[in-house]
Amino acid sequence: MEEFFNTFVKSIFVDNMIFAYYLGMCSFLAVSKNVKTAMGLGLAVTFILVCTLPINYVLENYVLKEGALSWLGPQFSNVDLSFLALIIFIAVIASFTQLVEMVVEKFAPALYASLGIFLPLIAVNCAILGGSLFMQQRAFPNVGVATGYGLGSGLGWMLAIVGMAAIRERLAYSDIPKPLKGLGISFIITGLMGMAFMCFSGLKI
Repeated sequence: MEEFFNTFVKSIFVDNMIFAYYLGMCSFLAVSKNVKTAMGLGLAVTFILVCTLPINYVLENYVLKEGALSWLGPQFSNVDLSFLALIIFIAVIASFTQLVEMVVEKFAPALYASLGIFLPLIAVNCAILGGSLFMQQRAFPNVGVATGYGLGSGLGWMLAIVGMAAIRERLAYSDIPKPLKGLGISFIITGLMGMAFMCFSGLKI
């Protein structure tokens, strides 16, 4: 339980997908103009991370990596399917993205229209694929910790995009120099927020 909590908190503040690794920047900058839209996309990303990370963890540890199929019998102990990991991870993510897209279109058509192309593009959002690849790299001890990492990573990404959207809504009423309007000031704010989140890197959890 302690490791679950540590991984969960670190994935939100210390290893934030946006401010520590700058993953998912395309959606982050494009959709962070309105808090409501940003919240909707953040929830969708969190949902997909929570669903796909444990599935990919199970596939990685019980099907794909070398010796993972030994539970089928000793003749499978040398089978190594790790070369399929990237394809399998993307297939799982794309499947859940399609599910989320259909649900949002059915029950929240206004949000579906405002997200536009960026909702189906969650399938290739590098923050989500990055979550599965980091899971593979860090070799979490069990599926519970992997799920905690997925939940924390999603909430951290949502926190970043909602915070950015709130700032950009206020900037609409600010006197910004003309050369910095739009993406220019957004990049500057993202960098400043990233520097602020670096303060959490000293936490001993």
